Amino acid sequence: MQLASTIRGVTYRFASVKEVLAKANPPKSGDDLAGVSARDAVERVAARAVLADLTLADLRMNPVVPYEQDEVTRVVEDDLDDQAYRAISHLSVGQFREWLLDIETSGPTLRAIAPGLTPEMAAAAAKLMSNFDLMTVGSKCQVVVRANNTLGLPKRMSSRCQPNHPTDDVQGILASMREGLAYGCGDAVIGVNPATDTPESTAEILTAIDDVLRRNAVPTQHCVLSHVTVQMKALETLGCPMDLMFQSLAGTEAGNRAFGISKKLLDEAWAMMKEKGSTKGPNRMYFETGQGSALSSAAHHGADQVTIEARCYGLARRYRPFLVNTVVGFIGPEYLEDGPQITRAALEDHFMGKLLGLPMGCDACFTYHAKMSQDELESLKVLLGAAGCSYLMSLPVGDDIMLNYQSTSYHDIPTVRRLLDRRPTPEFDAWLAEKRIWDGDQPGPYFGDVAAIK
Repeated sequence: MQLASTIRGVTYRFASVKEVLAKANPPKSGDDLAGVSARDAVERVAARAVLADLTLADLRMNPVVPYEQDEVTRVVEDDLDDQAYRAISHLSVGQFREWLLDIETSGPTLRAIAPGLTPEMAAAAAKLMSNFDLMTVGSKCQVVVRANNTLGLPKRMSSRCQPNHPTDDVQGILASMREGLAYGCGDAVIGVNPATDTPESTAEILTAIDDVLRRNAVPTQHCVLSHVTVQMKALETLGCPMDLMFQSLAGTEAGNRAFGISKKLLDEAWAMMKEKGSTKGPNRMYFETGQGSALSSAAHHGADQVTIEARCYGLARRYRPFLVNTVVGFIGPEYLEDGPQITRAALEDHFMGKLLGLPMGCDACFTYHAKMSQDELESLKVLLGAAGCSYLMSLPVGDDIMLNYQSTSYHDIPTVRRLLDRRPTPEFDAWLAEKRIWDGDQPGPYFGDVAAIK
């Protein structure tokens, strides 16, 4: 491999494929913090020139963390579909980008080659793409999954209703959930981030939500985002209903160790959900990720945060999840400093996840010390909707009183749906019509009235 490029008489040399990937990345405060960024714009261009000439086979042979050192690398390599890989392995990254953008390259074709892609391939393509390119390809990648309803169909955009409460007051959670449902939110999942991470509180919240959903015949699924071991105890010991099992993922074995998880544990959780979970299936898992998570635990192995994020998706697809969500601005400005960086990361993550065959959603959000405005956040929601994002968050006035960050409001979801001509999942759409919450192409006469939900 030739890892050098000459620009204006100056030759830029790179020590490894990992360095090329890092220095080809658009500017990110997290990469600056890790010391892996390009020194200037010219070196970034040189790295991209080198990256464009590498083949996809080169990337498979040079993962950013070696096979012998990392179980995420081993999961990706051992599970790779060799037939799908052979169909695209000869392409350079530049040729792969052009092929992805070709109007003749259809969604079903992209779905067929997804099992043969490694995360490094998806990340490499992202680094050569503009935001418009990422949206164009992301919108072609259709990933359809099913739990208690069907997510990812064309012209659909779903939402996670996030009725968090700072003290896990169950009645407060249910009141917020009813409000979200009355705005047509929650067809992806009713997902609660608990303040108390215990099996008992997890079971109590799930049981209460399950009762409301069953009483009103709401075709969706529920989840409490406690640690996977806590959910496993709630499911096995307390026997509570559980439609989806959740866990945050990192892109390296060391990063997952910091989260208190491993491939072995995730395999056990997946098997338990198949045996004891209450969803109709077959997709039963929910994962969240975010650029910079491995760096925050010094588990990035000198790799850039976009490539490490893509590796999260390589691990996630082993478990055929119903939902994968990049919480794109939550980790803070140390990793994504401002509106342009958060926007870029959201579009990168959506593109990479979809390309690797995952049902990608996004929490378009920012912490209050990041340099992002409400206008930039609203623009990002529209960009993600246009890019075919499977689902967005939804919470009261977009302000999470438990996690203290700014996200998507209940009001935003019907607004984006109307603007982009999107509908909820078919099953949820029919339920909204039955309850007169959603009438034809517009919200119905009882739009926003929680009295429709008992």
